[in-house]
Amino acid sequence: MILIAILLPWLSFILRGKILSGIICLILQITLIGWLPAAIWAVMSRVDGKNKKRIDELEKRIIARR
Repeated sequence: MILIAILLPWLSFILRGKILSGIICLILQITLIGWLPAAIWAVMSRVDGKNKKRIDELEKRIIARR
């Protein structure tokens, strides 16, 4: 998924259900100068999403122990 985020940043957003972000990223990626920021944005968004999922799982485990 990280490779998709680097090569086709807009597709990374679309596959994760963030349609509006995907469209904005596609517009940004169309320009040669905007491709690098679009790729960085997609990778950072992907990593942030994974971290949020881990935090949610840890919270559920903590609540289940009580």
